[in-house]
Amino acid sequence: MSIIHRYITAAFVRYFSMVLVMVVAIYLSVDFLGRIDNFIEDQVPVAEIAFFFLLKIPLIISQITPVGVLLTVLIIFGLMNKNNEIIALKSSGISVFYLLVPVAAMGALVSVFLFMFSEVVVPISVSEANRIAEAGDETPRTVPRENIWIRSGQNIVHVKYYRPGDETYSGMTIYFLDREFNLVRRIDALSARYDQGHWELTGGMEQSFRGGAADGGGFESRGPSQVRQYEQKQLDLAFSPKDFKRVARESGEMNFIALGRYLQKAESEGYDATRYRVDFHAKTAFPLVCLVMSLMGAAVALGGTTRDGMAVSFAYGIVIAFVYWSVYSFCLSLGYGGMLPAWLAPWCANAMFGLATAVMLLNLE
Repeated sequence: MSIIHRYITAAFVRYFSMVLVMVVAIYLSVDFLGRIDNFIEDQVPVAEIAFFFLLKIPLIISQITPVGVLLTVLIIFGLMNKNNEIIALKSSGISVFYLLVPVAAMGALVSVFLFMFSEVVVPISVSEANRIAEAGDETPRTVPRENIWIRSGQNIVHVKYYRPGDETYSGMTIYFLDREFNLVRRIDALSARYDQGHWELTGGMEQSFRGGAADGGGFESRGPSQVRQYEQKQLDLAFSPKDFKRVARESGEMNFIALGRYLQKAESEGYDATRYRVDFHAKTAFPLVCLVMSLMGAAVALGGTTRDGMAVSFAYGIVIAFVYWSVYSFCLSLGYGGMLPAWLAPWCANAMFGLATAVMLLNLE
């Protein structure tokens, strides 16, 4: 490694660490001020509040790392521009692309780190932080979810009203289908609860229908439909409360492999998993933005637009980061809505900014 490359690499490590600490501190401060009133009102212990914000740090790092890379590169080359070091290097016959080698290498290294960090650390911290947040804010746990459909094997379950906090199920209907997907049996219950591996149904009726085989509940599905009322009924079914919670599981709580498995299971059961498929591809697209931002920062700074100092570098960095995040979020929204293919939506912003970076670098040379 040449002296110039060592100089730029050392500066990158130094400024990147400083920027990361500063941005994380600002982010945590804003988040703290926005949440502390709710935690105090709900009497969450101080130790648990501190643990919550500690758990937020990995997610914050994963979100602001690309911004940190961009600001770092802008600062490095901005200061070199201000001190006329870039002019001196160019006068010595050193190409702009030679200066980009350590920047691109560090951007690629940070991209790999961000992907691994997001896979191993972030899902665990996000899941635990969500648990504490829900404990401090009962709204998400007590607000009911309505009209939930779940398919498990040859059974389809519909729940009119589900309260996650106390596992209350109201208006449960279970449809039993044969291999040709003909309805052979139906069980309705006013309420249901899950106890020690069994479903306890209360206040409903059981029906069997013609044309099917034996329904498994003592009926022969021949002749007219048969109806039986019941007060209490116990059933062993191939689904549990975890399946109801899984319907609303967040992508951020799963790593790349877990999200892929979740996606396959959701699609095999007939759910619309478009949002999860977009998030699945975003798991690989977002870390790569570190490489894109490192090169874009270099292109902007080497163009002489940041020679007025660190403050100007920060201003350019914030503007570029805001524009990128707006484009990225907009493209994700198009993917969620089905207006862009799920695999394409997370990559659009990277492609646009990568192309713009290539044009700027070619103009520099």
